[in-house]
Amino acid sequence: MRKLFFILLGLFSFVLATTVNAAAPHKTWTFLIFLNGKNNLDQYGKMNLKDMEKVGSNDQVNIVVEWGSYATGKTVRMLMKKSADSNNITSPILEDLGSVDMGSYKTLEDFIQWGVQNFPADHYFIDVWDHGSGWHLQPGNLQAHTKKPTDISWDDLTGSSISTEQLGVVMKDAQSMIGHKVDIYGSDACLMGMAEVADEMSYAVDYFVGSQETEPGKGWPYADLLSAWESIPNATAEQVAKLLVHAYVKSYENGSNGNSQVTFSAYNMNELPTFNAAVAKLGSEIHGLNQTQLSQIMNIAKSVQTFAYQDYRDVLDFANKLMKANIDNVNQQTLLDLQTAILKLVTAHESTSEYKNANGISIWLPTSSYEYNAYSKRYDGLRFSVDTQWNDTLRLFFNKENLQNSVIA
Repeated sequence: MRKLFFILLGLFSFVLATTVNAAAPHKTWTFLIFLNGKNNLDQYGKMNLKDMEKVGSNDQVNIVVEWGSYATGKTVRMLMKKSADSNNITSPILEDLGSVDMGSYKTLEDFIQWGVQNFPADHYFIDVWDHGSGWHLQPGNLQAHTKKPTDISWDDLTGSSISTEQLGVVMKDAQSMIGHKVDIYGSDACLMGMAEVADEMSYAVDYFVGSQETEPGKGWPYADLLSAWESIPNATAEQVAKLLVHAYVKSYENGSNGNSQVTFSAYNMNELPTFNAAVAKLGSEIHGLNQTQLSQIMNIAKSVQTFAYQDYRDVLDFANKLMKANIDNVNQQTLLDLQTAILKLVTAHESTSEYKNANGISIWLPTSSYEYNAYSKRYDGLRFSVDTQWNDTLRLFFNKENLQNSVIA
């Protein structure tokens, strides 16, 4: 009898392992959501999971989540399925990972690799859900966080986070895992809609979606997105990205997420090299200006649309105001080329009324020596700075001679 019991137990274990480990049928899309709730956003993580269950996976799209919870300290992997239960998350847990570091880029890589192996698809949408801060930490928090980069995916239980540079590494590795570029990468996180963030992953991602501004705690309207997505068979990456842009902003205009001031964008990453070249060209012309002209540009920069971090400013608003100022030795064609490049890069953008001068993508444009000195050294190593020499341009405004002439505030 004992022998029979162990035989049956072994068979049960084999069936369970087979159920968990066997690859799902090949679909058009797999939506991989790295949901790091190991911080004060934990309650919103649960809310978003319930939102996903309003629609669930379907014949065309797998919705797969790695969910880390602050309340439990654990991380699980789930396949989101439609559920009418309004109180409980009922989607099946495929793996219980126990305690893992959701602020480690290696954990994100492991999830992507597991997702690709177990949920094969023609296209992949990778979403990192959590706090975000663009490419750097808020100035006032430098000492509190010992100057550690906390760009996205903050795990308060480990003190770890994923840097912009590491995010670029992950996307490059994901490209190798998938066998082609990541179709869409998205940050369901604050302040990530930046040229600096985009450029780190530009060689491995086709479309990038994110917000220039902070996001409300409710984040993306997953049910709205998934419902719209489900209605378009064989949706392209561009179509899905545009669906999210529209659904996000609409949800905060007295929609499913209430009423808040927001902005959201989608970027065609194949247009980024042209944008970078236009920024570099503008920078080369700024290098030829005298101190009076540099002061004029800095005063213009101070009036450019900004966001929660004052050194993150809208690039197109900057170009528009430079063109209007008509500064000697800044060629109008150079500015026109930059404007055109931005409009091609930002394939979709919507915002509420408060952000009338937000046009979709931000750039680092500090207007104080404190902001500049806090981040300049790290900025030199970012791919965007290397590609455009933008930090060399910014440095012109903050050298000792210009400081003495009160170019900056």
